[in-house]
Amino acid sequence: MTHESATPPGATVSQVSESQLLRAFLPVATTHGPHVLTGPGDDCAVVATPGGRVVVTTDTLTAGQDFLAVWPSGDRTTGWDLGRKCAAQNLADVAAMGATPTAVVVSLTLPGDTPVQWVTDFADGLSRAFEELGATECALVGGDLGRGRELSVTATVLGRCELAPVLRGGAGGGGTLVHTGVLGHAAAGLDALLTPVPGRWDEVPGELRRTLSAAQLRPRPPVGSGVELARAGATAMLDVSDGLLRDARRIAEASGVHIDLDPTALEAALAQLEPAAWVVGTDPWQWLLTGGEDHGLLAVLPVDSPLPPEVRAIGSCAPAAPARARSGSSAPAGCDARGQHREGPAVTIAGQSPRQWFGFDVVEGWDHFEQ
Repeated sequence: MTHESATPPGATVSQVSESQLLRAFLPVATTHGPHVLTGPGDDCAVVATPGGRVVVTTDTLTAGQDFLAVWPSGDRTTGWDLGRKCAAQNLADVAAMGATPTAVVVSLTLPGDTPVQWVTDFADGLSRAFEELGATECALVGGDLGRGRELSVTATVLGRCELAPVLRGGAGGGGTLVHTGVLGHAAAGLDALLTPVPGRWDEVPGELRRTLSAAQLRPRPPVGSGVELARAGATAMLDVSDGLLRDARRIAEASGVHIDLDPTALEAALAQLEPAAWVVGTDPWQWLLTGGEDHGLLAVLPVDSPLPPEVRAIGSCAPAAPARARSGSSAPAGCDARGQHREGPAVTIAGQSPRQWFGFDVVEGWDHFEQ
């Protein structure tokens, strides 16, 4: 057997073999956990499923589309940052099902000039996120490495369900709309990162600017709250990745309900954004209601359920009476998941449509294919 030499200091991806790259990646990554029977090294990993129910999600981050290596602000997206964000957004999806993350597989597509140290840093950021975000049962169990023109990261995460999975469409009986995590921070951070220096963000206090930028680069979803909300009786839940208005509408349409947001319940979250918004001339409600990538959890609880720690009520959810029935298995625009046509907007703010409340047409949130 031919022994391959250690990775030279400062080497790039084009200068090493796949085995050398794996040796830079795997020793740093968390690859052992209570549910890992067989980790990286075989064609597939083997993961125990004690409860008999497994949830699975996948997501991709692509350079130029989902992040920039160097932002106009001068900030950089490091390998550690991207590993952390890759973990965060996928762990949040598992949490939104009321499940506990158990295993991750990662596919990296790397340009040839990518430093090997970047790969090591990515593995470290990914694994640190498991611990810091409360996903202590989670481990990396495999994946794939390849070369390509653009740097791209795809992760697939598995999770176990202690209770029945919490779906988006289970809130038909109505209840209290609740949220945990931050709102609008990542959107404000994206604004800061996209503003060249010198620019309008220069007058924002440095600590606040760094906090908001970090929310975009390294989000901190409340992963453990997903199981807590499921135990509290959540009937519907999702990860707020595309904006509060857009994601609330997803629950409303899937469950056939009307959601009304209470702006007074959001004032504490708004206050965290106002100092930066006043300086840069932005309406902080725009960040809070339409900004995504904070990866907090939005759920509907029965009205008599006590709120878990760090969870706050932000609105109400009520069954929406259908105006007329539609036939067919698919639901056209303006209909709920059961094909029932419903009058008025699925989500309102203090009883008004988003357009009425803002005073102008508003883009509800992020969509990869509408931007």
